Amino acid sequence: MKKEVLDKINLLLMSAFGLVAALAWNDAIKALFVAIFGQAGTIVAMFLYAIVVTIVVVWVTMRLSTFSEKTGDLANKVVSSVKKPLKKK
Repeated sequence: MKKEVLDKINLLLMSAFGLVAALAWNDAIKALFVAIFGQAGTIVAMFLYAIVVTIVVVWVTMRLSTFSEKTGDLANKVVSSVKKPLKKK
């Protein structure tokens, strides 16, 4: 029970730090849009911002998934090769 509680607390803390990082990036990207397109108060600028951020998030998620699958496959191969007994000559 104690390990489960610690795992949940760890997950919540990582999520909270992820949210803080996301909000920081949100402000930085908004400032970039203001620098490029002027005041970001127009509806067109807001939709453009949302579309660009969505495209970037989808792309990064796909790349991370691919990377995770490749490293997971590699880890499984390493573990399975370690578990195999050595052949005697």
